[in-house]
Amino acid sequence: MSMFIPETRMQAITGTYNDKVVHQFAVATVFWGIVGMAVGVLCAAQLYWPALNFDIPWLTYSRIRPLHTNGMIFAFGGSVLFATSLYVVQRTCHVRLISDKLAQFVFWGWQAAMLGAVITLPLGITQSKEYAELEWPLDLLIAIVWVAYGWLFFGTIVKRRVKHIYVANWFYGAYIIAIALLHIVNNIVMPAGLWKSYSVYSGAVDAMAQWWYGHNGVAFLLTVGYLAMMYYFVPKQAQRPIYSYRLSIVHFWALISIYMWAGPHHLHYTALPDWAQSVGMVFSVILLAPSWGGAMNGILTLSGVWHKLRTDPIL
Repeated sequence: MSMFIPETRMQAITGTYNDKVVHQFAVATVFWGIVGMAVGVLCAAQLYWPALNFDIPWLTYSRIRPLHTNGMIFAFGGSVLFATSLYVVQRTCHVRLISDKLAQFVFWGWQAAMLGAVITLPLGITQSKEYAELEWPLDLLIAIVWVAYGWLFFGTIVKRRVKHIYVANWFYGAYIIAIALLHIVNNIVMPAGLWKSYSVYSGAVDAMAQWWYGHNGVAFLLTVGYLAMMYYFVPKQAQRPIYSYRLSIVHFWALISIYMWAGPHHLHYTALPDWAQSVGMVFSVILLAPSWGGAMNGILTLSGVWHKLRTDPIL
C-alpha cells in the first residue's frame, strides 16, 4: 500500500511536507494536556474538600468544571486531531498542505479561542450548555477557524497525487464536517451584549439540539477522529496492512450512520417525546456492532506481530 513508501523516498517525490504546524499542535497538545488535567484534579479534589475553592468565585467547581471539560476535549483532544490529521493527510495524499499561511491561521486561531475559554469560563461567562459553554464571540471565532481547517484538509485531498483516498482520511473528513455542522447549528443564538446571548431554540427543542451536539461532539471528535488515528498509525507502526480494508469501510459507514441518532439517550425520563427517547436508546444498542467491528479491525491488524508490543513503546 502507498502509505508504506519509505519516508525519505516520499519526500523526494513530493518535496518537504509542512510539519511545522504538526509540531506546533503537538507542543500545544502537551501544554493543554497539563493545564486541562491539572484543572481536572482540582475539580475532583473539590468534590471531597469543597473549601479548596478558597471562597474565590472563579475557582468554584461550577466554573472550573467546564474549563476542565473544554480544555480536555477541545484544547487537548482537538490539538491531537489537528496535529495528526495534518500529518496523515500529507503522507497519504503524497502532497504538501495547500497553504502554509492558512495552516498558521488555523493554529493561532485555535489557540486564541482556547485562551478565550481559559479567561471567560472562570469569570462565569457561559451559555450553560454542556461542552457548548463558550459565548457567541468565541463560538464565531471557532466556526471561522474550523471552516479554514476544513478548507486546508479537503483542499489538500483535492490536489492529492494518489487516486485512492485512504480510509483514515474518510474518518478525519467525517469528523471535520460533522463538528462544523454540530457547532454551528447548536450555537445559533440572539446576542444580548458582547458576552451574553439567548438560544434561538426553547424548551425540549433546545435540550434536543444541545444533546444532539453534546453526544455527537464526543462521537465525532473523540471517537471518529481518534479512529482515523488508529487506521493510520497502528498499521504504520506495526508495518502490517490493516486487517480488513472492507471492514474499515463498513465500519465507517455504520458508525457515522448510527452514531448521529443516539443523542436522546442523554434525555431519558425527561420532557423529550417518548419516540425520540426510544430512538436514542435503540441506536445506542445498535452502536455495539460498529464499535466492536472497528475494535476488532485494529486489534487483528497486530496478528503475527504481537511480539512487537513487548519492544515497541509507540505501538
